[in-house]
Amino acid sequence: MFDLGWTELLLIGIVALIVVGPKDLPLLFRKVGKFVGKARGMAREFSRAMDDAADEAGVKEVAKSLKAASNPIQAGVNQVKSTAADFTKYSPESETGKLAGKRAEPARKAAANKTSEKKISSSKAVLKKSVVPKNSENKKDAKKAVRESKKQPVEATAKAAKASKD
Repeated sequence: MFDLGWTELLLIGIVALIVVGPKDLPLLFRKVGKFVGKARGMAREFSRAMDDAADEAGVKEVAKSLKAASNPIQAGVNQVKSTAADFTKYSPESETGKLAGKRAEPARKAAANKTSEKKISSSKAVLKKSVVPKNSENKKDAKKAVRESKKQPVEATAKAAKASKD
C-alpha cells in the first residue's frame, strides 16, 4: 500500500536536513517516531476490534465449513474420528465398563512382564560384555562362566565376576 524504499528515505532525510537544519533534526525525528508509533498502535487496535467482531459474527465457523466443503475427504476422516471417539466414552457402571475393568488388569500385568523380560535380556548382554577379559589367559574361564550364566544367571554372575578379577 504505502511503501518507501531506501532511496526515498534518503531523499526525505536530505530535504529534512536542509529545511529544518542539523540542530533541530533529532527533535523532529523523535516526534515523527512517536507519531508513527501511535499510528501503528491505533492500526493494531483497529484490526483487533475487527477480528473480535468477525469472531462474534461467526465468520470462523463459516470459513471452517467452506474449508470442509472444499475438501470432502478430510471432512469424512474428521467425522469418522469424532464418531470413533464417541465409542470410546462409556460409563464404568455399564457392562462395557465392567468388562474393560476386568481386562485392564491382565493387560497391565502383561506389559509389566514384557518390561521385566527386556531388563533381564539387557542385563545378560551387559554381563556377556563385562565378563570376557581382554587378556587371553582368563578368556577360557570367562567363556565357561558365560555358558553357565545361561543356565543359572545368579550363580554364574558371581563366578564370572570372580573369573574376570583373577
